[in-house]
Amino acid sequence: MEVSAMRMGKGKYEGIQACADEKGIIAAAAMDQRGSLRKAIAKAKGGDVSEAELTEFKMAVTKILTPYASAILLDPEFGLPALKVRAPGTGVLLAYEKSGYDTSSKGRLPDLLPEWSVRRLVEAGANAIKILLYYNPFDEVRINAVKHAFIERVGAECAALDVPFFLEPLAYDDSVGDEKSLEFARVKPKYVAKYMEEFSKDRYGVDVLKVELPFNIAYTQGTSAFKGEAAYTRAEAIQHLKAAAQAAGKPFIYLSAGVSDAVFRESLELAIEADVPFSGVLCGRATWQEGIPVYATQGVQALEEWLSDRGVRNIQMLNEVLAKGAKPWWTHYGSLEAVRG
Repeated sequence: MEVSAMRMGKGKYEGIQACADEKGIIAAAAMDQRGSLRKAIAKAKGGDVSEAELTEFKMAVTKILTPYASAILLDPEFGLPALKVRAPGTGVLLAYEKSGYDTSSKGRLPDLLPEWSVRRLVEAGANAIKILLYYNPFDEVRINAVKHAFIERVGAECAALDVPFFLEPLAYDDSVGDEKSLEFARVKPKYVAKYMEEFSKDRYGVDVLKVELPFNIAYTQGTSAFKGEAAYTRAEAIQHLKAAAQAAGKPFIYLSAGVSDAVFRESLELAIEADVPFSGVLCGRATWQEGIPVYATQGVQALEEWLSDRGVRNIQMLNEVLAKGAKPWWTHYGSLEAVRG
């Protein structure tokens, strides 16, 4: 997709810069999980998890890992106290959507946190706003019309306050089934490229796309993560990366989608081999998920010790991969001068 040079508002420019490092790479940590985090801790603990424990976990991750991250993504429900313990100079993204989706109706429809607005999130400390959206490009027109209008509203709200809008679309198709299945792996490249193209349209007001890698490395022949069933060869996965990148008209970063840190790094190595202009990552569970059972069974001090050792090593190894091939976020606009308001 061709991208013409454009200037953005001073607030959007400064907000994205606040979330990037000095080279324009977004090396952000994600700690906005709510429902999934509560379930994971509860499973490891064998009992209920309080709101205070969720906040305590988020604070530990934020305190220990933000010295090695350009930004931290948190939720305003349980994560705001963690802002006080983040490393100086760490950018802040705040989630604006409710955790999960409406299971009572078809289409995985999104909803906003009702007591929050973009203005209130900025007042709480956000440099940028993030929305997660489950999206099937080939779903019923009426379902996607609701989602398109939803994103347009958030985009307009961010534009009115001159705040960057990070959108995280997640591909799914209930008719295909489990997103981790071989069947879904086969269609995933097409779905990811399609949503990257759709939400690059100016009408949505998205500034940065937080996207999935357009393949599932577990079904990619020629990788160490390959499990034996093939959806594509290594060369085909590289072509899928290139096709999705060409569909993007906005800067994009990759999410870890809950895989292990080693698998995520190998996936990023493929993106670097494909020479696609990704501008970094927003990486959550890959970095800290193995600390969940430590916290559940031994408490917060043990978690901090684990994070200080393994968690820091995970994020440092990830940063080393980014240093090999991530491109500044303004690459899509040609130069820094092209976007500076």
